[in-house]
Amino acid sequence: MGASLPPKEANLFKLIVKSYETKQYKKGLKAADAILKKFPDHGETLSMKGLTLNCMDRKTEAYELVRLGVKNDVKSHVCWHVYGLLYRSDRDYREAIKCYRIALRIDPENIEILRDLSLLQAQMRDLTGFVETRQQLLTLKPNHRMNWIGFAVAHHLNSHGAKAIEILEAYEGTLEDDYPPDNERCEHGEMLLYKISLLEECGFLERAIEELHKKEQKIVDKLTYKEQEVSLLVKLGRLEEGASIYKALLTMNPDNYRYYEGLQKCFGLYSEIGKYSSDEIDRLDALYTSLSQQYTWSSAVKRIPLDFLQGDNFREAAVNYIKPLLTKGVPSLFSDISSLYDHPGKADILEQLILELEHSIRTTGRYPDRTEKEPPSTLLWTLFFLAQHYDRRGQYDVALSKINEAIQHTPTVIDLYSVKSRILKHAGDLVAAASLADEARCMDLADRYINSESVKRMLQADQVALAEKTAVLFTKDGDQHNNLHDMQCMWYELASGESYFRQGDIGRALKKFLAVEKHYADITEDQFDFHSYCLRKMTLHAYVEMLKFQDRLHSHAYFHKAAAGAIRCYLKLSDSPLNAPAEEEDDTSKTPSLKKKMKKQRKAERAKKEAEEKNEESSASGISKSGKRHVKPVDPDPYGEKLLKTEDPLSEATKYLQLLQKNSPDSLETHLLSFEVNMRKPKILLALQAVKQLLRLNAENPDSHRCLIKFFHKMGSMSAPVTDAEKLVWTVLEAERPSISQLLEKTLSEANKIFLGKHEDSLLHRVAVAEMFYTLDPTEKLEAVKLIEDSSNKVMPTNGALGPVLEWKLKDCIAVHKLLEEVLIDQDAALRWKVRCAEYFPYSTYFEGSRSSAVHNLLNNQDSKTPLNGGASHPEISQNTNSFISNGKLEAV
Repeated sequence: MGASLPPKEANLFKLIVKSYETKQYKKGLKAADAILKKFPDHGETLSMKGLTLNCMDRKTEAYELVRLGVKNDVKSHVCWHVYGLLYRSDRDYREAIKCYRIALRIDPENIEILRDLSLLQAQMRDLTGFVETRQQLLTLKPNHRMNWIGFAVAHHLNSHGAKAIEILEAYEGTLEDDYPPDNERCEHGEMLLYKISLLEECGFLERAIEELHKKEQKIVDKLTYKEQEVSLLVKLGRLEEGASIYKALLTMNPDNYRYYEGLQKCFGLYSEIGKYSSDEIDRLDALYTSLSQQYTWSSAVKRIPLDFLQGDNFREAAVNYIKPLLTKGVPSLFSDISSLYDHPGKADILEQLILELEHSIRTTGRYPDRTEKEPPSTLLWTLFFLAQHYDRRGQYDVALSKINEAIQHTPTVIDLYSVKSRILKHAGDLVAAASLADEARCMDLADRYINSESVKRMLQADQVALAEKTAVLFTKDGDQHNNLHDMQCMWYELASGESYFRQGDIGRALKKFLAVEKHYADITEDQFDFHSYCLRKMTLHAYVEMLKFQDRLHSHAYFHKAAAGAIRCYLKLSDSPLNAPAEEEDDTSKTPSLKKKMKKQRKAERAKKEAEEKNEESSASGISKSGKRHVKPVDPDPYGEKLLKTEDPLSEATKYLQLLQKNSPDSLETHLLSFEVNMRKPKILLALQAVKQLLRLNAENPDSHRCLIKFFHKMGSMSAPVTDAEKLVWTVLEAERPSISQLLEKTLSEANKIFLGKHEDSLLHRVAVAEMFYTLDPTEKLEAVKLIEDSSNKVMPTNGALGPVLEWKLKDCIAVHKLLEEVLIDQDAALRWKVRCAEYFPYSTYFEGSRSSAVHNLLNNQDSKTPLNGGASHPEISQNTNSFISNGKLEAV
């Protein structure tokens, strides 16, 4: 470095490097300018000055200087290394790797460049290159522990576990007998555990158990040691020894479900699907009875038997489990046992059991088999449980009566209002649910969870402005809106995006969905620092698990929702482009006066938001204690208007679709979106591929049926192929159609009728068939509408303790109403459906049910007052009310 410079300038160059490493950028720039006065074409100095400017956010100048430096000294490894560092800072890793490789051609044994290259190869999963670079590092510095470990990990990641074991054993051979010293015992123990897990992964179980016992004294983490030992013993079939170790682990932590699962495996009493014979149930019951006597304070040992016990035994165990928790007042009791509702018959037993307890407490003040009185709060928590129980079963009237009684009993318990809000949401009254959630929030302004739940309810009710004001109560002063994004608050961004999408604000919806996608890109980038840190600290097992997690990161549910939401936005843009000539007259369902009113509302809302942002900016851009002026980064596109102007929405949608196809291939939604995108492009064979994937995953799904019929109907209406490419596609279609059993020797109409015959009792299947009737022959519109209206809402089989539960779901009925209105375009049928559904869902604001807040407000001429403590009547909510925040409360102006 700086070798071509005189001694004085060479020292200045070293100062530049030191200033860069210590982040004293102004000092470094001063030294660089001093050199460049005398040697203006010195490539390495130009490059280092550019790198320093890059750290000061002067990227354009930085790139110009570094490129000039490379041009002036193309054979300098320093220039190429700096060029790579510049690309790395901009996350352009492929270009950075190219620069590092050129630098290594000039100086093949440069440790720093090799180390930087290995980090990028690990980040980009260039595992073959990672192994080669790590081998070079080990060859150059064999006395460095990190190089041995890095080489072993590289082979492990490259699926050469046996080679990794050999390298670790070779490294151990270089150590003294008394190694490690006290200050390195933890790191060495981690390395030994990593080696044993490698032996287990490669199937060398006997060697692994021998090595584990041999190195016991050198392993500091005794809990992981025992867990590793028991895992090996179970795999070796030494179940008695495994059972004794699991019992020892349970003594340490009697509430660890994995230990109980392992103990069941040792006794041959474990089933992945949770189904057992009567003999196995008896043996399991005996096992947990003995364990409960040993670990009397354990909650898990009482809860687990509820999963496998049946009939009277289940009832007895459930009573013993539930009663102490009702007395104690545990709000999470229902969440704890809600999984039992998926077991046939257990929900009915729980209902009968809780009703008996409620009756006994009401009449005698005690449980049926006890003499001592229960505290008054026991009735409260029993009602609380019953409200959630009936909510789960869809009996919203009963659920609301129970929760209202509980609120009347003790009006100060916040959980009651949260649960009532949830019941109203499920019943379809989103506005009243948001009001109740906000009332709960105001009872404890310091609780972030309740605040978040209130925000979620507001977003579900499309009260976005109110939700945003409530959400920022728990963010840093002066930087509220950006802070929500910086905290990677994805649930908020997803709910906000979905709300904007429902309201037709595609720009802001798209902005929110893409913000979530950016968070996942940031999470991927965040792994970069761990490539060197984990090797240095020897947290090898955690490091490998983290890399595996990163490889499947985009299969997470939040990313799936964000990508699917973005694709739907782009589909909307494709169907209704902004630059269409009849943009303003596009929506024929709105009158000119309504359009004008909505335009004014949007303009007022935008002006108000801009004023708020200016106020925040002025308060945020103050002087900090360190003397630096805070400048809030300005969002150049707060309303997503630039996103709306994309030239090719379908091309943008395809980017996210490919990520979904790679990471969520077993999701129906992925292939439904693929079908919609490819039919619009049109990419006929890709659309066919989506149809085949849908049939593979679930051929009986109504959406799969829709796509199948739509695809072949579209193909049938296309003109004869002309070009060679079109003829080839046609040949493929003709070859593939006979392989689809649903269409084998049948017309599309026949296939549609056969599908109806299979599912004539299902509303969604009947609707799909009706829609396809209309698609195949628009003259059959009346028949399609009749098919939907003839559907019957049957009572689901339950014990019927307090009323019937109907089969239809609210969201399905809303979808049917939209189909009648927008696809079949029959306003009379849509109105009839709305009236019918208002009877089934009396709390639904969408259908204006008789008990919904919308009708309640209408009947009271918008004059009803908010009932205290969430009474039975619904509060009045005005979505257009201006609000301000005072001490965390939202008060009407």
